[in-house]
Amino acid sequence: MSGGGGERYVLAGEWRGTTISSVLSDFERLEKQGGQGRVEIDLTSVEGIDTAGAWLIRRLLTAKSEQGREAVLVGGEGPIQELVGVLPEKAPAPPRDQGRQGNLFQRTFEPVGEVMVALGADFYAAMHILGSAVRGAQMKFGRGAGVSPASVVTHIDRMGVRAVPIIVLMSFLIGAIIAQQGAFQLRYFGAEIFVVDLVGILQLREIGVLLTAIMIAGRSGSAITAEIGSMKMREEIDALTVIGLNPVGVLIFPRLVALTVALPLLTIVANFAALTGAAVVAWAYSGITLDTYLSRLHEAVDHTSVASGMIKAPFMALCIGIVAAVEGMKVGGSAESLGQHVTASVVKAIFVVILMDALFAIFYSAIDF
Repeated sequence: MSGGGGERYVLAGEWRGTTISSVLSDFERLEKQGGQGRVEIDLTSVEGIDTAGAWLIRRLLTAKSEQGREAVLVGGEGPIQELVGVLPEKAPAPPRDQGRQGNLFQRTFEPVGEVMVALGADFYAAMHILGSAVRGAQMKFGRGAGVSPASVVTHIDRMGVRAVPIIVLMSFLIGAIIAQQGAFQLRYFGAEIFVVDLVGILQLREIGVLLTAIMIAGRSGSAITAEIGSMKMREEIDALTVIGLNPVGVLIFPRLVALTVALPLLTIVANFAALTGAAVVAWAYSGITLDTYLSRLHEAVDHTSVASGMIKAPFMALCIGIVAAVEGMKVGGSAESLGQHVTASVVKAIFVVILMDALFAIFYSAIDF
């Protein structure tokens, strides 16, 4: 209502986000409406209000003030006027992504520098995890030690024993596929018997430990990151520090030990499963009997083929555990952060495993092993 050289707006009812839609157009009209004199907004009859309603009133006060008019609130309970009063005159504008600034050289090499800095930080964190795990565990058992045998055995069961079915199935199928494809190609040369050499050497030296490590990185590495990340989110790691325990020695060291023990054992299981699958396919597809298969396998494979694969397993297990722990310790306070770091853990662990396998292959070639 207007009069006396000023205006008075009387508000009534519920001013909440679910009820103000009907007056939005009226408020937009009032904000644009000009005039002179004092503007009073009467809140006496307002029964309830939330932030959405308070923003409408705040916007109207700001619009009238920008027109050079005096705008005030009258009536209403104290909390209502306080809610309107604490709101800024204008909502802050969302930040604009202005992209990378600088010349072409900066825009080109700045991302490279950021990646290198991140890699350096990850390497430093990995060395910190490794050193703290060994130091915190004190490399001993019993009362006063930083590691419990029961914890190590529990993680060996979860990471090793429970992974046996999927490792056996995957390795059996991989061995069968390699044998079938190898026999199919060697048949043209009348050399199907050499499929045993192919499967034996390839599985024992490369495929067995590599695929097992990749499977464990996806299965157990992600679990380690999720567990440690959840503890970080709930501040359980800070609680361990407060009571005088080393979180790395208590939480990470048992998992590193369990992975280092479980992965070589799973590699042995995977090798046997793959060789069994290859034997079945060689008999069914090429007519190679089990006696012939075993005799040829004994001639083709020596101790270096077995050792070259088994030597890699503990190192790969250690890398998987460290990468998973580092990503878990990076988790922030949100579920989105947890998901991002679990994904990063799996991707980085698989990359490190493949890189390590390549480095071992180069090293073995250099020493003729």
